[in-house]
Amino acid sequence: MLEVVNTTTIVTELGLDPADERHAEFAAGLRTGLSQVEERLQEVLRSPGYPDLTEAATHLVRAGGKRLRPLMALAGAAFGDGRDDAISAAVLVELVHVATLYHDDVMDEAPMRHRVKSANSLWGNKKAVLIGDYVLACAARVGAGLGDYALRQQAETFGRLVRGQFLETTGPFEDCGRHAPHEHHLQVMADKSASLIAMAGRLGAQVAGAHERIVETLGQYGELIGVAFQISDDVLDISASTADLGKSAGTDLREGIVTLPMLHALDDHGPDAARLREIVGHGPVPDPGLRREALDLLRESAGVERALAEAHGYAAKARDLALGLPDRPARALLVGLSAFVVDRGE
Repeated sequence: MLEVVNTTTIVTELGLDPADERHAEFAAGLRTGLSQVEERLQEVLRSPGYPDLTEAATHLVRAGGKRLRPLMALAGAAFGDGRDDAISAAVLVELVHVATLYHDDVMDEAPMRHRVKSANSLWGNKKAVLIGDYVLACAARVGAGLGDYALRQQAETFGRLVRGQFLETTGPFEDCGRHAPHEHHLQVMADKSASLIAMAGRLGAQVAGAHERIVETLGQYGELIGVAFQISDDVLDISASTADLGKSAGTDLREGIVTLPMLHALDDHGPDAARLREIVGHGPVPDPGLRREALDLLRESAGVERALAEAHGYAAKARDLALGLPDRPARALLVGLSAFVVDRGE
């Protein structure tokens, strides 16, 4: 997993040139900015006089994470004047993301998140939902300080996040929009994952006074990179170990969530595809033995390779958009990020 607060990793993993003075300065600025984001996250979530609420609300923040969304916000701000509001924009998008994790883990009955026990495992479902709601309230408070644009972006994005979760829960065969399974899953990814990454890029650029064309280009880039990132996550849920993931492998199978590599594998012919359809055709797969068998079948199928090919397609479009941005170190980072998000799944 990418530890984005490490300057060396930013330079080596995300396309920045350590020999380029501008790139090195930008990487150092990112490290400083991300450190400030960490401090602000803890500060915003603190509830004076209620230490138990503070502990629970900061639980997932303290556990770490990739901080992709704050990184996007700070990169977007680099195309403007980079004023201090960029830190607040980065904090806002990460708070919304963290809130969704509390809620997702309740819905998925997930025992782990970021290599620690999930909030629902520690405090129960009712408290975990309330903690997620509290984090959203804190995000709204930060958004209010950034003005009407931030509040509109937050409201629109949260609506899409809920719609994505709803569509994922109903599944492709109960989709009220009557999307085909492949189209359904792409819509889930766009709403549930890409929308917040797009918001991060837009908001970071907007608060820093970037040109409107750049703001919209970063939003489009975020939509594309977000889908590529989620496809990569879907692949990792199949191919990676629980230790590498920081959460239980095969979560999508356990919850009956049909992902892109699974859809491709189910479209195959032959006894392996038939057996896979037999295992997953009735929804969730709670039995650990059947889940291990399904994971083995998925790993041996062409589904993973086909899904990664789609991820590369989305990432390539994102890269093309990034190359159209002004020639600044942030552009090099976005180009590098377009490769990183899919390479992590291979």
